[in-house]
Amino acid sequence: MSRAALLVLADGRFPAGGHAHSGGAEAAVKAGRINGASSLEEFCRGRLHTAGLVAASLAAAAVLGVDPGELDAAADARTPSPALRTAARKLGRQLMRAARATWPSAELDALAREFPKGAHQPVVLGLAARAAGLEAVDAAYCAAYESVSGPASATVRLLSLDPFDATGVLARLAPELDRVADRAVEAAREVAEVGVDALPAASAPLLEISAELHAAWAVRLFAS
Repeated sequence: MSRAALLVLADGRFPAGGHAHSGGAEAAVKAGRINGASSLEEFCRGRLHTAGLVAASLAAAAVLGVDPGELDAAADARTPSPALRTAARKLGRQLMRAARATWPSAELDALAREFPKGAHQPVVLGLAARAAGLEAVDAAYCAAYESVSGPASATVRLLSLDPFDATGVLARLAPELDRVADRAVEAAREVAEVGVDALPAASAPLLEISAELHAAWAVRLFAS
């Protein structure tokens, strides 16, 4: 295993399509729920402990060898919003292209055949981490970090927020990210005995509702 592969996978410049998505931040900015660093931190904290936790557990379970088809169905069940399901599959398809080019893998090839329009992004992320020789905790960290780094980066563009302030938000959330990653791996390890119902199903209803409203906008800067 080369832990350095995690740096490649988590790098914002890895061509996985995340730059086109705000993680709900665009809708939150327009609604006035994000208007500066403090409100961004609260938004990211909520997202980390809900969508971030779910994504991290799915990714960790994929690294541990849980059937990706079952994980994809579990991801669907935990994503009520059709707009967010569509976004997750688009991101999964883009990540799949990048991952197969970077870490060729029979498992990635099989998943691409099973889901030609894209599997959920966290599932693809987990298989990409597995192909790269990483561990479940690595995938969990990557997924959890993506859940907050995306909105932070988007808010710099949406509000002209000082990038130093946005980075400070991520730094302050680091201890909580540690806890979310650990919890995600613990849940993923339980799947062997309990099944995918062991994975968290943390809810963020406002993210789901906002995603549906955002998808109907005639003009938007980000895809989601």
